[in-house]
Parts: sequence; structure tokens; C-alpha cells
Amino acid sequence: MNARSKKMAAAFVILIGAGFLASAGAAAGEPTYLYRTTFVRAAPGKLLELIDLYKGRMDVIAAGGDEKPFWWRHTQGDQWDLMLLFPMDNYSAFYAPDRVARRTKAAGASSFPAAEFAAKLQECTAWREDILVYGPPLEAVRQGFTGTSFYHIEIFASRPGKLAELCRQREMEGAYQMAIGRPGYMIFVRDLGAPWDVFTLDCYRDMKHWAESGDLSKEKRDQAARQAGFESSDAIGPYMRTLADFHRDTQGVAIR
Repeated sequence: MNARSKKMAAAFVILIGAGFLASAGAAAGEPTYLYRTTFVRAAPGKLLELIDLYKGRMDVIAAGGDEKPFWWRHTQGDQWDLMLLFPMDNYSAFYAPDRVARRTKAAGASSFPAAEFAAKLQECTAWREDILVYGPPLEAVRQGFTGTSFYHIEIFASRPGKLAELCRQREMEGAYQMAIGRPGYMIFVRDLGAPWDVFTLDCYRDMKHWAESGDLSKEKRDQAARQAGFESSDAIGPYMRTLADFHRDTQGVAIR
């Protein structure tokens, strides 16, 4: 494939992704802001070094004109150690020549130029998964992370033809969460990368905040579920499982 063909193929992939999101957007709460999500598992004995490496890179990211990522550390659930959510805005803005030049200049002026940082990152990493997703506006995500220190992510692969309905179920369950006094869900829909389709993220002050809904009576939980569109609180999980081929949960904490 020649260079021109490669460029046309890449543009086609991006357009297909954008068109797909346009059709799923209404069900997903209009996820139109682009993020890169990175999941990293540290090499054995390298987790703290990996965290310090990312901490040291935050000012370089900001100097390059990009928003610093939101990030947190896994405590139980999936096999990765860190999740980083990098705001991109949209493809055109992120890859605009002036932003690329500023990013390159900032990396070159740092103690770890791009190639050296990548090599050091590789030394500290057992594996990494990157995915481009459309999610809520940046300000909504920023607000979700403000004053919070405990996080919960659910990752889904939808059943064939069920993505829009799965996104709608996540919206409904987010409404239920809010009705019982918990934060709603931030919904992110895959555009490129990874074998799954959707993740939702909810942010809490601490673990006690996460557990508070357990104090509600079954009657109040059922009332909240019906208001959100479910038959009852017990029906929420079984309905979700009719829409997803697989489902993974992970909990974690803020990195200080």
C-alpha cells in the first residue's frame, strides 16, 4: 500500500468511527468529546516507578498544550494497575500542526525527550491497552474527578445489534444511581482500539460514599428503579446481561 492509500484508509477508518458514534450518540448521552484511554499493567516491582514516571510527565503534557490526564490506581477487579484518561477534544484539534509542533517542542525540552520517555515507559510496563473513546464534555469529567478519591469502572462488549440499547441501559442505571444518592455514570463509547464497546465510570468521595446506598430499604430502591425505567432494582443486572457479551468491573483509588 502506498503512502497516499494509507492516508486514505486512515481517513476512512476515522470517518466510519465518527459516523458510528453519530448513530449511537443519542443513546449514549451524546458522547462527542474525544479521549484516549490507557490501561497499564506495571512490570513486576515497577509500579511505583511507573507512577513516578507518569507524575513527572504531567508538566510536559501541559507545556505541550494538552490537558493533563485524569488517572487512578486499580485496587481490585481487572488485571491492569493504572487507568489514564487523556482529553483530546477531537481528531482535527489534537492533530493540528501547531499542537503537534508544541507537543514535540515540549517533549524535546524535557529531561526525557519522547524516545527516551517511551523507552523508560517500556521498561516499567508489562502490557498496555489504548482505546479512543467519545465521552462527556471535558468539564463534566473534570467535575466528576473533583473532590473524589474512589472510582468504579464497568467495561462492556455489547451483543450484536445491542449497542444503542446497552448505552440506553447505562443511562437508565445512571439515573437510578442518582435517585439513590450516588453519582451518575459517565458513559464512554469506543471509536478505535480494544475489543469492547462501552465503559462507564462513576466517581466517589471515598469507599464509604460508594457503600452508602446499602442503607436504603428495598422499597426505596425499587421506587428509584421504576422511576429510571426498570421493573425493580433486582431487574437492573439481569436486563444488562441480556445486552452484553461480557462485562468487567474494577475499583480503584486516587493517586496522590
